Amino acid sequence: MTHTLVCRARMRDLQESESRAFALANPHSRELAQSAHTGLFGGVPMHWMADWPTPFPLFVREARGAHFVDVDGHAYADFCLGDTGAMFGHAPPAVAAAMREQADRGYTTMLPGEDAVWIGQELAARFGLPYWQFTNTATDANRAVMRWARAVTARPVILVFDGCYHGAVDETLVRLGEHGTVHRPGLIGQVQDLGAFMRVVEFNDLAALEAALAPGDVAAVLCEPAMTNIGMVLPDPGYHAALRRLTRAHGTLLIIDETHTISTGPGGYTRAFGLEPDLFVLGKPIAGGIPCAVFGVTEPVARGMRAAQERAAQGGGHGHSGMGTTLSANAFTLHAVRANLAEVMTSAAYAHMIALAERVATNLRRVIAGYGLPWSVTQLGSRVEFQFCAVPPRTGREAEAAFDTELERFLHLFMLNRGVLITPFHNMMLVCPHTERGDADALVAAFAAGIHALLAKEEF
Repeated sequence: MTHTLVCRARMRDLQESESRAFALANPHSRELAQSAHTGLFGGVPMHWMADWPTPFPLFVREARGAHFVDVDGHAYADFCLGDTGAMFGHAPPAVAAAMREQADRGYTTMLPGEDAVWIGQELAARFGLPYWQFTNTATDANRAVMRWARAVTARPVILVFDGCYHGAVDETLVRLGEHGTVHRPGLIGQVQDLGAFMRVVEFNDLAALEAALAPGDVAAVLCEPAMTNIGMVLPDPGYHAALRRLTRAHGTLLIIDETHTISTGPGGYTRAFGLEPDLFVLGKPIAGGIPCAVFGVTEPVARGMRAAQERAAQGGGHGHSGMGTTLSANAFTLHAVRANLAEVMTSAAYAHMIALAERVATNLRRVIAGYGLPWSVTQLGSRVEFQFCAVPPRTGREAEAAFDTELERFLHLFMLNRGVLITPFHNMMLVCPHTERGDADALVAAFAAGIHALLAKEEF
């Protein structure tokens, strides 16, 4: 339906115009991009940093709160926020102060400190699981909980949902093919058959879920409470209650990954909607932008973990679980986590974030309706997404079918040229505690101007 409303030729002309405007406005970024090809593969520290819709990467000079400034001196309202890594704003003052405080007291010792005790107790109170461990990323945490789940249940298979995202865990980079589990397209250097011990079903499809659990070989279901990385997909009413009932009936553990859905509230989607996970993962935003992740487990799972350790020790394997790194739970990071939990991830902060996100969602819907576009807007706490489909998708496949890469890239670049950044790869926006009403209104205005430029004759 989008194709019948948007003139592709006009959009391509506008894209070229916007690319020229970007290049003219960012000469220093252009110079750095050219220089970066000496020493950096693809000219960027991570190859996906070149995947923005710009003719060359935009280089950042500094970022504070809800804004950043590029090397050419242009300021932006940031609704990407490191794709959730800086969900509570860039350099939150409490976290920055904690880092300065810890800087002269050592970074890593491979020994615990007082902060770890406080954080463990706070996490237990906030999320409801009694025991916690630390990793450097949600990828590491998800690898760990998958292995623990297999060890505890003595079952080999992990079930995930089509279009899921759980970091760079090899095994989760799978999709639902015509005849079962297949590799996600585009994987590089993957030589193992990921489908051997992974199973994929559609989100919100309870019949498919029950059939996949029926063989009795699934150690755990690993899921986000709402899918967020293939475009937002919310659960049907009653879906999570049924998911929990089915996993328990089949002796399968439930892992909830809240790395993105922590946007729901201070206790995540889990506390807001009364979920009962056996294992719980939270990554990127937990330390206010410093790399860290945590995972929690229930008392029964903890007992199973201890039993697995005892079995491993009998075989001479004590201390070699294959999980964790020497930098995990380092003192520097944990001091940041403590400050973030205590002073940044507060109920008051969430109240501000969610209210402003509601304003963004409401006004985006008003613009979309005003132009008669068959698009939809979904909100999950402080997270908002517009999608190129009239009805919000119920599955990863439906969300993927709504992709329009050419249209997405145009709108993103158009908004960026007007001082507003949203997340690349899809159309997600985050509101942080430092975002102001003027920022939210600037986002909507840039979005509306981009649509008007596509559908009207006037230029912007």
